[in-house]
Amino acid sequence: MRHDITTVPHAREATLTFLGAADTVTGSRYLVTTPASRVLVDCGLFQGYKVLRARNRAPFPVAPGSIDAVVLTHAHLDHSGYLPALVRDGFRGRVFASEGTIALCRIMLLDSAHLLEEEARHASKHGWSRHERPQPLYTVEDAARSLEQFTPLAEGTEVAVAPGVRAMIRPAGHILGAMSVYLDVDGRRVCFSGDLGRPDDPLMRAPHPFEGADVLVAESTYGNRAHTERDPEEQLADIVRRTARRNGVVLIPAFAVGRTETVLLHLTRLLDRGEIPNVPIYVNSPMAISVADVYQRHASEHRLSQDEFTRLYKIATPVRSVDESKLLNLRGGPMIIISASGMLTGGRILHHLQAYGADPRNSIVLTGFQAGGTRGARLLAGERTLRIFGKEIAINADVVSIGSMSAHADAAEVLNWMRPAPRVPYTVYVTHGEPAAADALRLRVERELGWRSRVPEHGEVVPLGAERGTA
Repeated sequence: MRHDITTVPHAREATLTFLGAADTVTGSRYLVTTPASRVLVDCGLFQGYKVLRARNRAPFPVAPGSIDAVVLTHAHLDHSGYLPALVRDGFRGRVFASEGTIALCRIMLLDSAHLLEEEARHASKHGWSRHERPQPLYTVEDAARSLEQFTPLAEGTEVAVAPGVRAMIRPAGHILGAMSVYLDVDGRRVCFSGDLGRPDDPLMRAPHPFEGADVLVAESTYGNRAHTERDPEEQLADIVRRTARRNGVVLIPAFAVGRTETVLLHLTRLLDRGEIPNVPIYVNSPMAISVADVYQRHASEHRLSQDEFTRLYKIATPVRSVDESKLLNLRGGPMIIISASGMLTGGRILHHLQAYGADPRNSIVLTGFQAGGTRGARLLAGERTLRIFGKEIAINADVVSIGSMSAHADAAEVLNWMRPAPRVPYTVYVTHGEPAAADALRLRVERELGWRSRVPEHGEVVPLGAERGTA
């Protein structure tokens, strides 16, 4: 059933409301409501199309002060990035997450707030916003307050997070600290897969297999795709060699958490084998530089040895200040710049695109999923102009996608994660995917596993009364 999501009621029985990631691959927000409590699983930002981003500015569908707890699957902003606004608007409960996720959120939420403030100032100064006084979605002060409410969850241990609701987490791969969340809700078990990593990811360890539940909420980012079997290092080497011969610049938009480390790992191995020229490499992402310490402190979660980890950060020059970043735009090639964000939604990479995107000697390497409506998705679709800071920028550089470098499981890998379950769910809700991807995975779950599966609507409320077959 569907409710007006501005008035989601307290339930007489346990319900699940899809407040995000139900018709898109971003904005992960799932509200579990019981007669005694409300628990929000993930609290993410919507990204991509303007109609989706507008949801970030809308009032939250329930009063934030009525939510007892938030449980996070991981730290990426489409899963955690709305927390500062939720706290500002009245949420006073605890935010439960793995220690790795908490460590990353301490970096990422402050960085997100800083970028939002900078964007608002830039828009005001240069007049490219339609608003007379553009305001950030939230401030650094809001982000700092939200961090005070975090409480760590230990993997594999059940903890009461609200009246009648207990939580347990299992590793999901994907990025450091990423977990699948299991909630026991009035005797029913609900599993939220979170973003699942790949079993053979070069950086992160494989996800813990699905343990079974009454209800499964499963991601479908790559629900209609299979990752190519082509070696990503081979593709990357070819791009670097071709661009270096032209004295060009290789721009690699990369998520500061996870993807930057993966790109550096591949470049390290290529350099060690002598398969690419020894051109200067710059990591222009203060957040990625800060994250390095977190990866080192949580070595058990990734596959790198201490020697590999040390080597990773020796091949690149970190760029910390704004002035250093501006100088890169004057330097010219050959060189490689790795900079956030991975979908070209913001950050320093946009300034590098302004400087180098129009030159056909240069290359732009897309290394992960590009959500609809983002600049990365438009490039992937063949568009060759991008609107950046209120101006149309020509893109004549080579645009290359290395899909096999994604940290998301593809459709077959998601199904293989589900298969070992000793307990078949009554219903699988397929979320966190574009409509075509979500529906394709739904169909495969039904046909290959024989499990009941459906794609929920944004704002839909479903009962968790599994014993009555209504889930």
